Amino acid sequence: MTVPNLLSMLRLALVPVFMFLLLSERYLSAIVVLALSSLTDYLDGYFARKFNQVTRLGQLLDPAADRLYIFSTLVGLSITGIIPVWLAVVIIGRDIVLAAAYPVLASHGYGPLPVHYLGKTGTFALLYAFPLLLMAYIFEPAKFFLEPLAWAFALWGVGLYWWGAYVYLRQVVDIVKNRAPKTH
Repeated sequence: MTVPNLLSMLRLALVPVFMFLLLSERYLSAIVVLALSSLTDYLDGYFARKFNQVTRLGQLLDPAADRLYIFSTLVGLSITGIIPVWLAVVIIGRDIVLAAAYPVLASHGYGPLPVHYLGKTGTFALLYAFPLLLMAYIFEPAKFFLEPLAWAFALWGVGLYWWGAYVYLRQVVDIVKNRAPKTH
């Protein structure tokens, strides 16, 4: 158990808390939990690199926590009507497309490939977009500023998210075409 892994586990544990707060329309508390989760996301990576505590568990936990937060936020914001359903479908659709690559990689003796910086940057943009969209919804006087900023992060995030998916899928194709299956 390393500090970065504990922070990732805390982030995972906060997902149901966030969903409860969001769906019970306790928006300000939901924003605080979302901000705390973003902080733990930053800190786990920082501590892992600074103290050389990068682990395989951490490499799996961190993106899993990101995906779960993005998924739960999209579902919650869609249910509450804060974002249009199409945004949730476009973002979740990307993860469904990538999920198809995992069995292909496994059949060639590989686990999930390392996360690409495009995907990380897309995730970063989306994790900024969601609290900003929520703040634009609840802070009406600041909506004129918050909403365009939130949508800028959301659209950039979607674009980078899908570009990262394309790069990831190209890597999978290269593995399938150019490498023999790994033997154990």
